[in-house]
Amino acid sequence: MTDRSGETTSGADLLTIVGYHYIRPIAGSRYPGVKGLEVGAFRTQMRYFSRHYSFVSIEDVVASVETGTPLPAQPLLLTFDDGYMDHYIHALPILREFVAPGAFYPTTAAVLEHRVLDANKIQFILASLSNPHVLVEAIESAVTEADMGTPTMTPRDYRAQYWVGNRFDPAPVLYCKQLLQHALPEPVRRATVDALFARFVTHDESSFAAELYLGVSELQEMHAAGMHVGGHGGRHAWLDRLTAEEQRQDLEDSLRLLRSVWGGKDEQCLTFCYPYGGYNRDTLDLLRQMNCRAGLTVRPDLAQLSTDCMLELPRLDTTDFPTDPDEPPGLWTLRAQATEPRVCE
Repeated sequence: MTDRSGETTSGADLLTIVGYHYIRPIAGSRYPGVKGLEVGAFRTQMRYFSRHYSFVSIEDVVASVETGTPLPAQPLLLTFDDGYMDHYIHALPILREFVAPGAFYPTTAAVLEHRVLDANKIQFILASLSNPHVLVEAIESAVTEADMGTPTMTPRDYRAQYWVGNRFDPAPVLYCKQLLQHALPEPVRRATVDALFARFVTHDESSFAAELYLGVSELQEMHAAGMHVGGHGGRHAWLDRLTAEEQRQDLEDSLRLLRSVWGGKDEQCLTFCYPYGGYNRDTLDLLRQMNCRAGLTVRPDLAQLSTDCMLELPRLDTTDFPTDPDEPPGLWTLRAQATEPRVCE
């Protein structure tokens, strides 16, 4: 393997980062439509990882880049977004079982203010409906009835722009997500999300949040047990859609939660996970000013530590890997095991 200078680098230069969200008993639950990983599948996937990789912490990764401390062969970093209670109840015991560190990224509004994040409201709205076209109709009715000012996009305009699928969602589902996440004008978007959540899920947002998210005490316990707790924004916003000043306020609000977890002390290794994968040059500049040591994106790839910007590390999804430990190595595992020279373009 070679870096941009043409010099040979070690196999540990390639880092596999895997992202998780929900880890819970899903089948037979109140919300069997929630996309996540069954607890048993998480344990068997950990067995797969233990056979083919070496678990590392994000502090190990930072030390490797900043001081040259070598990483073990086939290094693997496990990350967990949004600060779900799932991570404390279900993931933490299994991580301990496999002696595997994890990096956890909660959001301030969810933990400290018991507010359900818009992303989660949308997920549970979808999980409450067996037919996504019911939600499509409800959203388009709200668009038709709303006073959005001028110029006004019609449902036909929104379909022309956003009716497309991706590797995770078919077109009707992704269409609903995009309209409710960012595409609708903000007052209409927020009012529509709140109304749909109350209609299809619950009117008691605070109680729902208390059940869904970790509290400060759980995060403190996880941190004391050697798990990393990093930033995931104050309100889980698309940072690249905010002004520089709005981003600064959101990042500082993220630190408000982290300091409560760290016991009022500054963390020696601040890292950040971009909500929705959204960030821009302003975000990177602000994180550098905060001495942030690593940033996690949603770009699907292996991280090449000799060349990748530490604030723009790519990350794979749990669905990119087998959950059967007896399966042969998958595509990304084989790529991580490759020893042939690879020149970055």
